[in-house]
Amino acid sequence: MSSSLSLAVRDSSTMLRRNLLHARRYPSLTLNLLLTPIMLLLLFVYIFGDTMSTGIGGADRSAYIAYIVPGILLMTIGSTVVGTAVSVATDMNEGIIARFRTMAIHRGSVLFGHVVGSVLQSILSVVLVGAVGVAMGFRSTDATVLEWLAALALLAFFALAFTWIAVGMGMGSPNAEAASNSAMPLILLPLISSAFVPLDTMPGWFQPIAEYQPFTPAIETLRGLLLGTEIGNNGWIALAWCLALTLLGHRWSQAQFNRDPK
Repeated sequence: MSSSLSLAVRDSSTMLRRNLLHARRYPSLTLNLLLTPIMLLLLFVYIFGDTMSTGIGGADRSAYIAYIVPGILLMTIGSTVVGTAVSVATDMNEGIIARFRTMAIHRGSVLFGHVVGSVLQSILSVVLVGAVGVAMGFRSTDATVLEWLAALALLAFFALAFTWIAVGMGMGSPNAEAASNSAMPLILLPLISSAFVPLDTMPGWFQPIAEYQPFTPAIETLRGLLLGTEIGNNGWIALAWCLALTLLGHRWSQAQFNRDPK
């Protein structure tokens, strides 16, 4: 039992190191994906900030900076994991995963390397985008240390859930381009959530679409933790979404990885 565990830990560490080295040698994909949330943050704050702050009852754009940054942080995770789908699809297309299947390594370590590497990249991306938000004026002075830790845990859990979904998308795609296209909803979903405007300002027929999706409850929970707004049931709903997506993505990815190649 102990030898099997040590083998799994050793092989998983090797796969994690491989993926981190690959990300360090080819940082352009991660940087390109980071441009989307950063550009949207700059655009909505400096171009539309004064108008949008009026819509949420604020006196100036500083109110809108506080409103938009939590949504942008979660959008950053959605953008970053697109790179995971592309990376997994590349490994599949180049036959690397097929080769790993034939080697005497722990089978779960291959996916573990991609998942943990992606979560670490997502957290780093969130920190970078968060630093841009702070430079633009975002402040969370009322949040306690416990609330900051809870916010970080939510971001990590959210990154884990969507990373597993991205891995499944990558393994099911015939090439990197198809993987990038199939993962685009992870970038588009925040655009139809409460990230940029409150739900009650949306058309009535559209509000259920924006409300009953994973990004909106996670965004509202993050706002509550960092800004002291009302969380309500959003915290439990966000955790339920994360758990469901993690289990779904894990089962989907494992099923495709264990499937005999044709």
